[in-house]
Amino acid sequence: MRFAHLARCLIAVLAATLGAGALPALEIEDRKLYPGISDDVIRVISTADLAVFEPFILRFQSEHPRISIDYTVASSAQLHAAIRNGATFDVAISSAMDLQFQLANDGGAQAYRSSVTEALPSWARWRDQLFAFTVEPAVTVISRARFEALERPKTRQELIALLRQHPEVFDSAIGTYDVRVSGLGYLFATQEARNSDTFWRLSELLGRRNAQLYCCSAEMIDAVAAGRLALAYNVLGSYAEERIARDDRLEILELEDYATAMLRTVLIPVTATDVDAAALFVDRLLQEGLRRTTSDWVLPPLGAAAQPEAKAYGPIRLGPALLVYLDKLNREAFLGAWSDALVQ
Repeated sequence: MRFAHLARCLIAVLAATLGAGALPALEIEDRKLYPGISDDVIRVISTADLAVFEPFILRFQSEHPRISIDYTVASSAQLHAAIRNGATFDVAISSAMDLQFQLANDGGAQAYRSSVTEALPSWARWRDQLFAFTVEPAVTVISRARFEALERPKTRQELIALLRQHPEVFDSAIGTYDVRVSGLGYLFATQEARNSDTFWRLSELLGRRNAQLYCCSAEMIDAVAAGRLALAYNVLGSYAEERIARDDRLEILELEDYATAMLRTVLIPVTATDVDAAALFVDRLLQEGLRRTTSDWVLPPLGAAAQPEAKAYGPIRLGPALLVYLDKLNREAFLGAWSDALVQ
């Protein structure tokens, strides 16, 4: 019976995938089916790595064992394109909150309201369509071995001075996002450029130091741990903290001048076929975001920004301002300036 049920789930998932055959191909980074005990399947597309998100999926299924979860991992740009082009998913979760906001603003999300969504802070939701459940800062991760003889900078001005003074340490040994392909990297870069007078000077110096460009935080953190990089700039703090907890080769560089923090968001696409099950999933996810007690889940709750104005920048806000750098001309201008600085 269990095998027959699993087969039905796989057939349903395959049928949904084939049903979208006319859509542009989705580049999948990872995918896993978590079978339940009924034919109900929630199709989730997410930018969060499987290893990061699996604890929540297992917790959700312990409470709703009848529901299967078909979890697909894709880049933020691929997720955005898939939902915009009508791919069939019940839940969309992304770290690129500007792209998520654009989807909701352009009619790609269903409205949903519950006691849980209404419990969110006003800065963590938008028009009952887009909901935040984490606050995750961009951080700088360093190699303890590479920094053994160096004084830790406390601001980006001090970081710039350090990179200038020690080319032998940092040449070809700095990692950052390739913002041409990384939606999250583009979000962090545009927000920092908008708010900081050090962004372009730092970018030009990274270019002179032949910075290595990456798609993802996890790849950068791996490269620092392996000793290929001395420093990775603007990686996800949640990923960094999880790795550092089990790897003493790494350290987060505490920069005190400002912190840019994104909100990881979730929406129910207009193409969702099981809205009731999706609502259960979203509510449970938002409950994790509202938690006040400790948890073994690496993704930090909204409570990490209980006073979002307490630090310079703090969480990037949900709102129309997120669309500024998604405008075609603005994007082209930003990428042109970024390429001039970084790709030398």
